[in-house]
Amino acid sequence: MPTLHLAELAFANRPSQLPLLSRLANVLAASPAVTHLMVRGSLAHGTADRLSDVDFVVGVRDGDLPAFVEALDDLMSVEAGALLPGWRDTIVADLGGVGMVFLIPDEGHLHQIDLYLVPASRVPRLRATVATAVLLDREPALAPAEGTAVAERFAADFLARPRTCAELLIEHLVLAVLLHKRVTRGQRFVAYSEWHRLHTATKDLIKTALAPTSRFWGWYQLREELALTPIGRACLADLEAAISGPAVPAASDVDAAVERTLALVERACPEALNGLEDAIAAYRTYLELM
Repeated sequence: MPTLHLAELAFANRPSQLPLLSRLANVLAASPAVTHLMVRGSLAHGTADRLSDVDFVVGVRDGDLPAFVEALDDLMSVEAGALLPGWRDTIVADLGGVGMVFLIPDEGHLHQIDLYLVPASRVPRLRATVATAVLLDREPALAPAEGTAVAERFAADFLARPRTCAELLIEHLVLAVLLHKRVTRGQRFVAYSEWHRLHTATKDLIKTALAPTSRFWGWYQLREELALTPIGRACLADLEAAISGPAVPAASDVDAAVERTLALVERACPEALNGLEDAIAAYRTYLELM
């Protein structure tokens, strides 16, 4: 029986995401604005499986944070091959920065890439509370007070921006990938939570498209406000179909939700699809493989 050397064994059992992680680390580290690069989550703890996402914490010089975040979609698209613009992560805990999620094809699979961008001045506090593996540590000079204030104000304002129909569409697409992972892993409680979050995104999409100046909060007065037009009634029927499904979805339920959302967008806010047609076609192909 042939002997398997330790190095070969380690290589055979390494997470399949490591080459992608290395490539993304090089892309991010190439920016002089990036001071720290850390990995967290299952890849940092050695518990990753084939479905695990790649979780980065990216320290950015305080004064450069606004420009870096605004340029991130282009960077991740051109240099990293992201399929869609990033989703402003509404699930991640608030660590004083901005969370973004990208979907990146690699080796025939669609990978979830979580980037948490934090002002460099906050990195020491973050390290004290979040377990990370450090890939890059360029200790910056002490950030001036005005740079820190600008970064913190930008992060708060960025997260508070009203979401567009295009952003809400991307939220649906990202959540569908997350839900497929939950279903495959049998994580029913988390699947329940993210399934409800997807329904809420559908409601927000309809309101953003058809009642952008609504005076009502959340789910209140939807029928009274939206059922005034044929398009509004059709969108409410889509929402009824969404919330009438199972509390915990199967993979087929998630796929049906994606198709229902795309039909809703074509009806209520077709401009949200501009420039995304090819990406969505590719996304559908990857979703079928999950």
